[in-house]
Amino acid sequence: MPLVLVAGATGHLGSKIVAALLNNGAAVRILLRPETPPGTIENFRLQGVQVAVASYTDAPALERACAGAGCVVSALAGLDDVIITAQQALLQAAVAAGVPRFIPSDYSLDFTPLPAGRNRNLDFRKTFQTLLDDAPIQATSVFNGAFMELLTGEMPLILPRLRRILAWGPADTVMDFTLTDDVAAFTARAALDGATPRLLHIAGDRLSARQFVALLTDLTGRPYGLLRPGGIGLLNTLIGVTRTLSPGKGELYPPWQGMQYMRDMMEGRVQPAAYDNDRYPGLSFTSVRAYLLSRGMAQLSKSP
Repeated sequence: MPLVLVAGATGHLGSKIVAALLNNGAAVRILLRPETPPGTIENFRLQGVQVAVASYTDAPALERACAGAGCVVSALAGLDDVIITAQQALLQAAVAAGVPRFIPSDYSLDFTPLPAGRNRNLDFRKTFQTLLDDAPIQATSVFNGAFMELLTGEMPLILPRLRRILAWGPADTVMDFTLTDDVAAFTARAALDGATPRLLHIAGDRLSARQFVALLTDLTGRPYGLLRPGGIGLLNTLIGVTRTLSPGKGELYPPWQGMQYMRDMMEGRVQPAAYDNDRYPGLSFTSVRAYLLSRGMAQLSKSP
C-alpha cells in the first residue's frame, strides 16, 4: 500500500483524512510547519504517523517530505497565500520528488463551470487548478457540494425560530451536502486508488429548498415554509453592498463569502451530471435527515 503524505493534517478535515487513511491500513506521513507545537507532533507520532516538518518556503525540505509518497493529499485552508502559493510549493516539491498523484484542497462545490470573479475563495482554487493541470502529475479533485455541518452552523438556510427555509431564486434547485467524515473517508480511498479520474463528485444528500421545507415539517411536526426575499439578482446586489461595507480583508469567511457560496449553490450552475458515491465498496453517506436528528434539530424546532 503506497505511502500518503497529508498537508493540513491539523485542520478539521485534514485530521479526519489522516484517521481514515490509518483505518484503511495506509502508511501516513504528515507535513507540519516548524511552528507546530511539540505536543501536536508527538500526538501524531503516537498514532503511528510519520511526521515531516518543513516550511512552505523551504523547497529542499518540502521535497524530502514528499520523497517516497505515492500520493500527496492537500487539506490546506486559507486565502491565496495558502491555496495558491503554499499549494504550488507543495506541488513543485511533489513533482521534484517523483510523486505520481496529487489531490488538491478543493472539497467544495464543482467550481469548474463558474466564471472567474464569481466566488473569491473558489477563484483561488480555479487558479491552482490551472497550475495543477499544467504539472506532470496525475491530479484528482474531490467535489462534495457544501459541508453538511454548515446547515447547523454558518449557513442560514434553515431558520428554525421562524420555521422557514431560505430560498434565493428557484426553490426547486437541488443542492449537495456531505458530512466531513464522509468526505474524509472517500478522499482516503481515492488517495489509495491509482486509477482515479481528474474529477470525483460525491454528495451525502441532495435537497432543494422546497424539499427542506417538507423534511423539517416532518422532523418537527410543525409546518415550515419558504422565505423568499428575492431572486439571484437581488442576492448579487446584496453581496456587492455587503462586500463594500464589510470587506473583511484577510478573513477566510467574511459574510459576503458565505453569500457567494449560497448563491452558487442555489443558482443551479454547479450540478454534476453523475456522482461517484458508489466507487468504493463499504462506504456509506450520511443523509441530511440523519444529521439533523443527530444534532437535535427536531427538538430545537419544537421549542416555542
